[in-house]
This record gives sequence, structure tokens and C-alpha cells, in this order.
Amino acid sequence: PLGLVAAERGADVLAVMGWQGALNHNEWMVPLAAVLRSWEERFGVRVVGLGFNTLDLSVAAPPVTPEHALHVAAEHWTFCPDSVTYSSGTLADYAERIAGRNAWSFWWD
Repeated sequence: PLGLVAAERGADVLAVMGWQGALNHNEWMVPLAAVLRSWEERFGVRVVGLGFNTLDLSVAAPPVTPEHALHVAAEHWTFCPDSVTYSSGTLADYAERIAGRNAWSFWWD
């Protein structure tokens, strides 16, 4: 299904539509939207998919150095611990997975 949301920025979609996909992790969508705004500005992130408890982003300028990727991996863990913990196990392994990748996916259990 395709949906349109009247929002000034793609990062605001979560808050505008009242998305509750991360409810088990964070009951407030506004802080998550704020993180997405930051990623929009720093990495050219765009929301390309949103499901019941999933979020898919395109990334125009992902981190490429191991050190930068590790910092961003820590942000991902804070944003969505399940995606890091269950996909890679360690922050360093996850950082390797996201370095240079033009797509980030998150899911909340």
C-alpha cells in the first residue's frame, strides 16, 4: 500500500501520522522524528518505507570511515536497539554493516 502524509519534511511523517511502530521502545514519536531530522541534514536520509513496526530509509551520504560508522552505529542503537542487537550482536560489527550503505532499516519488537 502507498500512503501520502501532509508533512513539511519526510522526517516529520512519524509524528504527523501518529505512528506507533516503536511503542515498545519509545512511546513518544517526536524524539524519533527529531533524530530523523538530524539524519536528513547530516546523511541525506529519506523515509522510503514504513510498516507496523519497521522503518526503511535511503541514505545519500552514509558514513564511510570506521570511526564515523561506529559513532553512527551508537546513534542507531539508541534509536532502535533491536536492529543492532539482533542483526549484528556488537556495535563494531553493526558499524561495519552500515559503512558506505545507502539504505538503513529498523524494526522494533
